[in-house]
Amino acid sequence: MATVVLLGTLDTKGVEYGFLRERLVARGLHVLVVDAGTQGEPRIPADVTRAEVAAAAGADLAELARAGERGAAVEAAARGAREVLLRLHAQGRLDGVLALGGSGGSAIAGAAMQALPIGVPKLLVSTMASGDTRAYVGTADVTLMHSVVDVAGLNRLSRRILGNAAAAIAGMVEPQAQAGDAEAELRPLVAATMFGVTTPAVTAARARLEQHGYEVLVFHANGVGGATMESLVRSGYVKGVLDLTTTELADELVGGIASAGPHRLEAAGEAGIPQVVAPGALDVANFGAPETVPARYAGRLLYGHSATATLMRTSAEECAQLGATLGAKLRAGRGPRSLHLPLRGLSALDADGGPFHDPDADAALFAALRAACAGDGIALHEADLAINDPAFGEAMADDLHALLREAGR
Repeated sequence: MATVVLLGTLDTKGVEYGFLRERLVARGLHVLVVDAGTQGEPRIPADVTRAEVAAAAGADLAELARAGERGAAVEAAARGAREVLLRLHAQGRLDGVLALGGSGGSAIAGAAMQALPIGVPKLLVSTMASGDTRAYVGTADVTLMHSVVDVAGLNRLSRRILGNAAAAIAGMVEPQAQAGDAEAELRPLVAATMFGVTTPAVTAARARLEQHGYEVLVFHANGVGGATMESLVRSGYVKGVLDLTTTELADELVGGIASAGPHRLEAAGEAGIPQVVAPGALDVANFGAPETVPARYAGRLLYGHSATATLMRTSAEECAQLGATLGAKLRAGRGPRSLHLPLRGLSALDADGGPFHDPDADAALFAALRAACAGDGIALHEADLAINDPAFGEAMADDLHALLREAGR
């Protein structure tokens, strides 16, 4: 019998959690209720009490209740809930987790859910699901369902939505939903990064890697995608990385909207797994609608990708900085590493005749990369190709395959 954990604050949402528990039990599921509340009295009994959750966070429930500081209470509840979920999962007592809430409850549940391994069903019914959801999802596979109405009692609309949520988590934890493709799961797992302007290159590389017998996870290098890949690498999920699209470094440098943070391109080196890297789309920095481009970039070469996406060509000076940064990250790593340079263009926009074609900026990037990687055990491959020539992606794939074989992976 699969076990669904219901995580929430039972002082304000007890009636709703009681409804969910009834629906799940009626479907033949075992249910564990975890109370992450700190104020008021719980309206239904819990299998893991709020005192136990507070203790898991190293906090005292009575002190949290007396303090009356919502922010501190939410933070402590999130820490404790995280530890409780991890413990239940390690004990084999958590096959999926369902939570509901407003801003506070969503903050608690989202932070706790993100700690669970990828693939464990995580469903959050939230009033916050129609806004900026990064705080609740992070880089995890948290599924958000908009509550539509506030989570404040049961009515004809909330009953329908919560009933759907119960049915959804029940379907997620069914054995057939968890069964993977056994043959596919025997293949070594590698990660690759792609952007719209590097899609042909990654498509060719992925096809070649699949021919070599790998399963390929492709991540959209839009900030969240790169951060997610780094997280999976640190979790030990992948055997090697084909980091063809490192454009997120450009956004980190110039303040674009697709930055993956300052630690992008570090996880593979820290883990010591093979990585094959290219400066894919480092000619591109990303902003929103044209009016969102910072005033300091007035006069720069811009390209309207869509009504809500404006791309800026990186300058020669910025490219030199990016080359130094990328090179430093490769030097700091360990394990097999190689760098591939597409001398005829970094992206579809930078190819000969493209709107971002700038040989001087590319030359500054390549010079910085050569200098940064010289003499540090980083294999350097230069190709008289544009990045989206199929041969370029295929060469990177063959290189990663060779490094993985040498490393015994």
